[in-house]
Amino acid sequence: MQIAPDQIDPDAAKVVQRLRRYDHAAYLVGGCVRDLLLGRKPKDFDVVTSATPQEIKRLFRNCRIIGRRFRLAHVFFGPKIIETSTFRANPREVEDDDTENGSEAESGDLLIRRDNVFGTPEEDARRRDFTINGLFYDLEKIGRAHV
Repeated sequence: MQIAPDQIDPDAAKVVQRLRRYDHAAYLVGGCVRDLLLGRKPKDFDVVTSATPQEIKRLFRNCRIIGRRFRLAHVFFGPKIIETSTFRANPREVEDDDTENGSEAESGDLLIRRDNVFGTPEEDARRRDFTINGLFYDLEKIGRAHV
């Protein structure tokens, strides 16, 4: 099934393109992919990336990091928010002493770290709760969504 480029929110495309320009993997993800595949207009667009929340913040001055359990970046375009998350792994599949994939050290922060583990695109797709939420849409390979 082909998805016309004009169905993609231009601001979401900007987020994906800038992340890619700085050598990060980046895809549209979740409900917007479902809606695009069904020929519906998505109510919002979410992005998933290999960039950490701090890396996302450095790339977008219109960005705010939110969340205690898992950091998300909200990239603002006026009243519109493009929620951008880092690939995550299921913490039960990662060894307890593996801290390399955890979040950045943030002193004095209330971040919950025990289940806050960065991962690969494949790990992120597997840990999502519904099959459709595991679909990533690659803007560089128009017409190709992959799980």
